[in-house]
Amino acid sequence: MTPSILDLAKARTVLLDGALGTELMRRGLSQGVAPETWNVDRPKLVQEVHLSYYAAGSDAVSTNSFGGSRIKLAGHGLAERTFELNRAAAEVACAVRPAGKYVLGSIGPTGKFLEPQGDLSEADLEAAFVEQARGLAAGGVDAFILETHYDLREALCALRAAKAAAPLPLLAAMTFNATPRGFFTMMGDGLERSVKELEAAGAAAVGANCTLDSAQMVGLARAMRRLTALPMIIQANAGQATLGEDGAVVYSQGPDAYHRYVPEILAAGANLIGGCCGTSPETIRRMAGLIFRRA
Repeated sequence: MTPSILDLAKARTVLLDGALGTELMRRGLSQGVAPETWNVDRPKLVQEVHLSYYAAGSDAVSTNSFGGSRIKLAGHGLAERTFELNRAAAEVACAVRPAGKYVLGSIGPTGKFLEPQGDLSEADLEAAFVEQARGLAAGGVDAFILETHYDLREALCALRAAKAAAPLPLLAAMTFNATPRGFFTMMGDGLERSVKELEAAGAAAVGANCTLDSAQMVGLARAMRRLTALPMIIQANAGQATLGEDGAVVYSQGPDAYHRYVPEILAAGANLIGGCCGTSPETIRRMAGLIFRRA
């Protein structure tokens, strides 16, 4: 019987995957199209990305469901397909999951604001996230990963919803900015408060992804490790994105610079590590070499 991903994280470093959206765009996903539709319309291409990460050394991949909440899908006229598209996201990934590997059900932010900044209540968000999580669970995911959340209240709504949807491990990663006063989300949620509240709400692992490059993530990982004994997730961006002269997206941190800080992130106590925007299967392949050589 395959141990849970949390048991594996206690035994050794768990290698996650890297960016999914950019890999789909390389395969023809057009801007403005909901990536989740490819779980039904072009599942082989989604599977191709998942397989490329498994082949690179990933222990786990995240489903193509980051924007799969009813609230987010409504912007594409797809609200009524929420359960279908999330279940398909899980089924597509699970169909190519090698023995001993994992599939994480990705739940990202809705892109909307809670009251009073916006029009949504916490009940609205929880209902949307429950529906999404139920679809992912029905498709067979091994755990949920709440990622790139920038509002602690919304992250807690997602956590409560996922907990209500299925008895699966809950991994929670938020996105922080580095400031002279420390690490804070866009909504002003500090690192300490975020970690403590996610842990109290039942997160089985906490961490950070997106926004920060690998050098900046070293400091965040050190600070976070002082706040919790839970398994820690770190998935750094390859720097900041800009448009090149040819219109292609270019990231500010090159591959060598990115990987230079991976050993320091591991030394800071990261138990689950992968990449975020600007990373690729090649990033994960090089990361695997660093991780398992270190072990």
